[in-house]
Amino acid sequence: MTRHRLLWLVLIALGVGLVVLVVHLALLDPRRSLGTGDGLSLIYNVTLLAILVASALLHRRLRLGHVLRHLAIWLAAGAVLVLGYSYRHDAASIANRLMAEIMPSRGVVGDGEVMFRERRGGHFVIDAEVDGISIQFLVDTGASDVTLTSRDAERLGFDLDRLNYERAYRTANGFVRGAPVRLHRITIGNISVPNVGASVSAAEMSLSLLGMSYLSRLSSFEVAHGTLTLRP
Repeated sequence: MTRHRLLWLVLIALGVGLVVLVVHLALLDPRRSLGTGDGLSLIYNVTLLAILVASALLHRRLRLGHVLRHLAIWLAAGAVLVLGYSYRHDAASIANRLMAEIMPSRGVVGDGEVMFRERRGGHFVIDAEVDGISIQFLVDTGASDVTLTSRDAERLGFDLDRLNYERAYRTANGFVRGAPVRLHRITIGNISVPNVGASVSAAEMSLSLLGMSYLSRLSSFEVAHGTLTLRP
């Protein structure tokens, strides 16, 4: 078979492939015109591919098998990219769940909710962003306010020496005094709550507490089957 005959066969195959692809896209979405930006871009790219293949075949230094082999590689790479783009949301969801298993305090962001797996002892630990600073909280529905450790309060810019520890809170270890403060925004996953009342504890605490001054601002929160679900 001569080189020019092979060239025509390749061009015909590409032309048929272009027609099939265009018809397939038209059937998928009849409302979309091929004269739109997407349709014109598709036709342009496939036509450019045909021209490049034809130019390579006409060049004496390149063999047909060599060109077709590299063309197959590029087509396979393009198919992988298209598939990856098509399933990007599923891949992001899987990656999100995988990270939640490795780092449970990050949670799993779903459709309008954030879920956290309980740790040993039935506690829930949550990573949150408070006024642009990452803070780790222990969820405590028995705490009336969000309660900050002195270390976290300093990280948020509060001057501990100028705070007024005027509030008394009843805890399992007795009464603890706290200084009232105001947090501009607490964000957990895709849930953001502005202007949250909080306090800075005068007692030593290992973790800050996510209390009802935040939780009560949500539309709902529930614990079921070892999972805490927050909804905005």
